[in-house]
Amino acid sequence: MDIYDVIVVGAGPAGILAAGSAAKLGAKVLILEKMSSVGRKLLITGKGRCNVTNGASASDFLSHVYPDSRFLRPALSEFNSNDIIQLLDNHGVQVVEGPNNRYFPASDKAADVLKALLNWVNNFPIDLKVNSRVTKIVVEDGTVKGAEFNGQVFPTNAVIIATGGKSYPATGSTGDGYELARQLGHSIVKPIPALVPLETKGSVVRQLQGLNLTDIKAIAWVNNRKVWETRGEMIFTHFGLSGPAILTLSRFVVNPLQNGDLVKITIDFFPDSDDQSLDKKLQNDINTHGRKKIINMLHLWLPASLVPVFMAKLELDDTKEAHQITGKERKNIVGLLKSFPLEISHNRSFKDAIITAGGVSTKEINQKTMESKLVRGLFFAGEIIDIDADTGGYNLQIAYSTGWLAGLKAAKARISE
Repeated sequence: MDIYDVIVVGAGPAGILAAGSAAKLGAKVLILEKMSSVGRKLLITGKGRCNVTNGASASDFLSHVYPDSRFLRPALSEFNSNDIIQLLDNHGVQVVEGPNNRYFPASDKAADVLKALLNWVNNFPIDLKVNSRVTKIVVEDGTVKGAEFNGQVFPTNAVIIATGGKSYPATGSTGDGYELARQLGHSIVKPIPALVPLETKGSVVRQLQGLNLTDIKAIAWVNNRKVWETRGEMIFTHFGLSGPAILTLSRFVVNPLQNGDLVKITIDFFPDSDDQSLDKKLQNDINTHGRKKIINMLHLWLPASLVPVFMAKLELDDTKEAHQITGKERKNIVGLLKSFPLEISHNRSFKDAIITAGGVSTKEINQKTMESKLVRGLFFAGEIIDIDADTGGYNLQIAYSTGWLAGLKAAKARISE
């Protein structure tokens, strides 16, 4: 039976980068993937476009990482956005910069990114076995000795668990790695859906279904206390809210929702204007369009589908003209433009979540090597670790960076023995 220097469990972005960086140093590597093909989740990222990475500076990048961004510093220093861009370019995939430092393949095809990564690892002595679900990591005297799958134990002194989280389970992310880590004594921070759409109470969202807003400020409230805010794009769906701004806020409301707390999202449609300047602009429009009915004047301010919703919430008479608006009504209009409330009932499931928050506790992983503090020769990479980030290419970069570092250190440790 072959003996491998490093065995990587999982063939997503983190696993592929881990295998490649280990093999690059001369380690003999085996990748074990339980699905029949590799990189399934990568293929659906960015709706098939693949937001490859985010080119923000290190400090800015880390400001988008939770719950402890300091854990990621060594990995990001070892392999950053420039490194993945260069790696892909070396293997025939040009990436282009989009809004907010986001990078995409010029072809807009995630399949090209996966192909380039596989072309890269094919340059090294790496074996890949699909349909191979690891059921146990063999440990003796606190040190990894092998990995068991399909009834066989393959000897090794280094195992990198890169099985992902629980989001998009159809791609193979079903939480297997948590159980492997738990068997070896690791603590698992409760996995929850993150970057996940939110369901709302009431019928308002059905009236607004399909409405896309490109630049709003969204604020999350738990038991009437502000917990987070963000600015960006959102969309109303048949069940509630989605889009980048909402996905970002979701991380801060899933646990409260599951605890039965009151959760609300408020939307500021004019984030660049305060109440006073907005009121002044409204007064000017009333003076200019005084003979227009209020409902028609609101069309100057809002998308068409929002106007009847505003009229109903403000309890305004459809026949009333703009010049008849009272000071109190004007104040209420401004208030709703700056804080449009939507009560949240549930978050969507892991099936609709882009990533998983929670996972193997970072307190039990050496951030400089990605090696377990409990078991020698056991490493972690990617979404299985209790580290996640906002939408925008950050999470894929976390996978690359932690994978690269884990592979590098696993190979160096084995080669030096």
